[in-house]
Amino acid sequence: MQKRPPIKADGPDTGTLFVLSAPSGTGKTTICNQLCHLVPDLVFSVSTTTRPPRTGERPGVDYHFVSIAEFERKIEDGLWAEWARVHDNYYGTSAEFLDAALAKRQTVLLDIDVQGAYQIRKCYPDCVTVFIMPPSMGALQSRLEARRTDDAATIAKRLANARAEIAQSDQYHHIIINDDLQTAVDEMVTLISQYSR
Repeated sequence: MQKRPPIKADGPDTGTLFVLSAPSGTGKTTICNQLCHLVPDLVFSVSTTTRPPRTGERPGVDYHFVSIAEFERKIEDGLWAEWARVHDNYYGTSAEFLDAALAKRQTVLLDIDVQGAYQIRKCYPDCVTVFIMPPSMGALQSRLEARRTDDAATIAKRLANARAEIAQSDQYHHIIINDDLQTAVDEMVTLISQYSR
């Protein structure tokens, strides 16, 4: 397999890549959506998947939808900044997109899980990583139950996954506790303004 050389984006002529991770139910998606409205010229990195679109999903907005053959070709060509196979479907982040945006000195926001963030850090060692933390496991359980989208077994699995992800939060540059959504968003806006060139 062809391997892509790490990109080191430093100096005044490159943009800034922000990587956000959080357990399911912590509010990361809501925070990202608000940041895209609040921060001028912030570019959101849309992930690519080989699974079919779900009802209401818009190509290029929710995901880029591609065939398995196309995804695997880009694996061989080393064109993914990170990728994973989940339940027989591929998910990945385009290195071409990130490289182009950073070369234009843009500020890029990436919403990704802990495993994906690990891969991104290897390719983009100057990225700024942020972990969104729930105020407590009890609060997270309450949020998951309030969504009424998962059964008890699924919630238990999400909570177990959350504990494993939180255990890796010390690998991130910044931790923001989402006890109050507006406060968490404000903290992210401040971080972006501090790092963006």
